[in-house]
Amino acid sequence: MRLKDKTPTLALLGIMVAAAFILSYLESLLPSISGIPGVKAGLANIPTLLVLYTQGPAGAALVSIARIILAGLTFNGLSAMLFSLAGAVVSLIFMTVLKKIGTFSITAVSVVGGVCHNIGQLAASCVMIGMPILYYLPVLIVSGAVAGALVGVITTLTLKHLRNSIKEG
Repeated sequence: MRLKDKTPTLALLGIMVAAAFILSYLESLLPSISGIPGVKAGLANIPTLLVLYTQGPAGAALVSIARIILAGLTFNGLSAMLFSLAGAVVSLIFMTVLKKIGTFSITAVSVVGGVCHNIGQLAASCVMIGMPILYYLPVLIVSGAVAGALVGVITTLTLKHLRNSIKEG
């Protein structure tokens, strides 16, 4: 495949990285909704999930990793970047498997992704800090499920809208 054939896909992925980065930045400006440190709505994962369902896992991984690196270098810092990368890898693996199985809704895949992201971050913190902080696991499971549901619903509605727009256009 020539580069000219890949241009629309590359442009889409660039737009999704930009959208994820902007959402990540906006989310960093907001106070924690729950009052619990580190708990976020995960809105920056919407573009990643959109790409997973339209372009596949390689594109989703590219969007997720590029966003995490950009956010880490720009405003989150190195440790947050490492935790996010660990969470993203675990999350993308599980979301890809569930999507491939094909019996789960986008929202269900997103919920599992949100929970797995938090578990990946917790595992990274255990390795980096050197002590288990598993008492935080129930909070991370609940917050990951809630954030994943929110992201899944928004992604589902966005995909529906995009598909309707394409049909009408």
